[in-house]
Amino acid sequence: MSWDNLPLLIILALSVLGNNQTVAIAAGFLLIIKLLGLNALFPLLESKGLNVGIIILTIAILTPLATGRISLNSMLTAFRSPLGIIALSAGVFVAWAAGRGLLLITASPEMISSLVLGTVVGVCFLQGVAIGPLVAGGLVSLMVGLLSILK
Repeated sequence: MSWDNLPLLIILALSVLGNNQTVAIAAGFLLIIKLLGLNALFPLLESKGLNVGIIILTIAILTPLATGRISLNSMLTAFRSPLGIIALSAGVFVAWAAGRGLLLITASPEMISSLVLGTVVGVCFLQGVAIGPLVAGGLVSLMVGLLSILK
């Protein structure tokens, strides 16, 4: 096996040790693609995978609306509560931060390895969720912006 596979093997091992199926399946899937020589799939996964993943995540989040478990009335009630207003504000902030993270990753692709490693550690050992690289990138962008203002 090539040494090029070592990063995926390490991520796979960490995810198994950290009992995180999501990262284990992702790392295993990519490792299998690599071992089968299906490298032509990587550009497609890289260019479209994030959008497809976000679409699937959004479908899962919106499903309670489609099934009627969450009604328009309960949504309006939630928006009027202090917790609902905080949740709405947090959602706006995280979406904005993730957008900045995507810009940072696009502008500085060398940051990806640090963001991914941090996310893998957070997912595997702190019960985080694998969307971390975008949000982490946004927070890095925000901190860099704040530090440049303070100079």
